[in-house]
Amino acid sequence: MTLHPELKNLRAEYLLRLGDNALILSQRLCEWCGHAPTLEEDLALSNVALDLLGQARLWLDAAGRGLTPPQSEDDLAYGRDAQAFRNVLLAELTRGNFADTQMRQFLFDSWHCLLLRELSDSADAEVAAIAAKALKEATYHLRRSSGWVVRLGDGSRQSREFCRLALERCWHYVGELFEMDELEQAMLAQGVGCDLAALYPEWLAYVNEVLAAATLEPPRAAPGVSGGKRGAHGEALVALLMEMQFLTRAHPGAGW
Repeated sequence: MTLHPELKNLRAEYLLRLGDNALILSQRLCEWCGHAPTLEEDLALSNVALDLLGQARLWLDAAGRGLTPPQSEDDLAYGRDAQAFRNVLLAELTRGNFADTQMRQFLFDSWHCLLLRELSDSADAEVAAIAAKALKEATYHLRRSSGWVVRLGDGSRQSREFCRLALERCWHYVGELFEMDELEQAMLAQGVGCDLAALYPEWLAYVNEVLAAATLEPPRAAPGVSGGKRGAHGEALVALLMEMQFLTRAHPGAGW
């Protein structure tokens, strides 16, 4: 697919969003390594994190080749400050307790599957190929996170309360998943991206179905916190990047 140079840069910015979502959420899940409630879940969360990391590499590599000057996936992962990241705020929320993690994962996965499904039909062959590969993994992720939300919500009184509080915490951030700014509109017009706003009814219907099985009600408050896609992040991302980027920044240019 041949794009005008200006559109090529916009495409790179668009792919950065996809890559940053996967990278930052992967890093958050990695924080559970050695701390999950069971060994099986420790391995499962680590595997989901690795899946997302693999997706991040593909998106960031594609994005980096479209930037001027070109940058590698490592440059983009380890060489940018927080304000240069374009992930949604939901992905960077601190891990909280196990219910917080599974609820965040469920809300993200249910959106991610719809997004990847649409991008699999992108007019951009590279975007379509990456999305199709990632969709297989995301489908498994959603099956896991949905199951955990039902298990926790329809479990003990304590687990249900943890799950309810996690839902209230995460719900404030889901609106950003469906925002269509100028970049999203431009990519939709070129056939590269998709209409995020159009995904909302299907997403909400599925979320409500799972929440009903979990004996939970969707919050009444309208989700309204956003800004991550524009680089407006909080201290949580700064702290995450300090840990993630420490070695590379301490030894710039080092070979391994």
